[in-house]
Amino acid sequence: MKYLRLKNQARQRLRSEEGYAPAVRRMIEPEPVFGALKNNRGFKRFLLRGLPKVSLEVGWLFLAHNLLKKANIDAKKPRS
Repeated sequence: MKYLRLKNQARQRLRSEEGYAPAVRRMIEPEPVFGALKNNRGFKRFLLRGLPKVSLEVGWLFLAHNLLKKANIDAKKPRS
C-alpha cells in the first residue's frame, strides 16, 4: 500500500523537529491578517484582474493594514 507508506513518511517528517517548526509558524502567522481584512475592513474580492494588478492590490491592502496597526500602537502610547 503505497498510500499508507507515503502517509507515514509525511507524518514522520511533520513530527520531526525540522518539520514541526515551519508548520507551527504557518499556523499562527497569516490568519489574523486575512481575517481582519475580510471582517473588519470588508474586503471580500479583488477589484482588479491579472496577477500583477492583484499583487499590487494586495500590497496596498497590507500597507494599509500595517499603517493602521502602527497608528493604533502610537495612539495608545502616553504622550509626554
